Amino acid sequence: MRVVTKIGSSSLTDEAGRIAAGAISKVAAEVAGQRSAGHEVVVVSSGAISAGLPALGFDGGRPADLPTLQAIAAVGQHRLMATWDRAFGEHGLVPGQVLLAPLDFVDRQQYLHARQTIERLLELGVVPVVNENDAVADDEIRFGDNDRLAALVAHLLRADLLVLLTDTPGLLTADPRLDAGASLIEEVLEIDATLESMATAGGSERGSGGMASKLAAAKMAAWSGVRVVIAAADRDDVLAGAVTERPGVGTVVRPRERRLSARKLWIAFAVSSTPAPAWRSSNGGARCSRRAWSRCEEVGRPGTRWRWPPPKAVCSPRAWRAIRPRWSGSGRASARPSFRTTWSPR
Repeated sequence: MRVVTKIGSSSLTDEAGRIAAGAISKVAAEVAGQRSAGHEVVVVSSGAISAGLPALGFDGGRPADLPTLQAIAAVGQHRLMATWDRAFGEHGLVPGQVLLAPLDFVDRQQYLHARQTIERLLELGVVPVVNENDAVADDEIRFGDNDRLAALVAHLLRADLLVLLTDTPGLLTADPRLDAGASLIEEVLEIDATLESMATAGGSERGSGGMASKLAAAKMAAWSGVRVVIAAADRDDVLAGAVTERPGVGTVVRPRERRLSARKLWIAFAVSSTPAPAWRSSNGGARCSRRAWSRCEEVGRPGTRWRWPPPKAVCSPRAWRAIRPRWSGSGRASARPSFRTTWSPR
């Protein structure tokens, strides 16, 4: 069985917001147990910013400005991996760092390269530890939380199980901070609007996710044919319980019976889950107008014709007529592009 397990910052840090080595050691021990049982395990780990805060003296709280957060992530990422390395080393395992950005899932070639790299790591007996590349990600092009990243990785690797480890027992009937009578929902056959309305959107002070993001990730994974378990990170043998489908281990989201093809899954989730970029002509810098872009087709989006390798923008004759004044104004009137002009991100 191929398993992707995600653990967030709220489960990896202590009350002061520092990385808790004991929490990482617990997960590493459970991963080692599943490796011994013959399963392949990929870890999606948050915590780069939390690991970098104390190193740079930010003990008073987490900064809000993006450049500072990116700098903190750059300092903290290798410290986070050093902690994972020590934890896995106690069990004779070697972790491998894999930093991904949304564009790695949008560009088909990058998408396939990411899959090949992680699968080769698994073949070599390495435990891939995946995280978003926070040091270069910005507000416009980023996952926002690692729940969605974990679901995309599960889809990328055609995993059998996605385990989302959090600081609650699973999906509850109400917010336990507001309702003491909230109870665990043990099984979900399909995620609908009613269920989504029960989930809280905001994460904790130490994490960017929340139950709403986990439900969104679970929905994504279910369409990929992946069983999902949302469970408490501090629960004993939680990973083993998720693999063996132990009753009460957490909330189990069943996969859909009809699994979409790999290409349709890539279109539906890997492409559409990331922000659409602004585009300009790769033939000379003429910007595509909003009206013209609405008439262009981007290969890799639903409802368009395919040409590989996607995603590429295909300019139709009608769209060319719309952007022709801009193209001519750029001094390239004689360099009329073909109707299959490729448009690249600015």
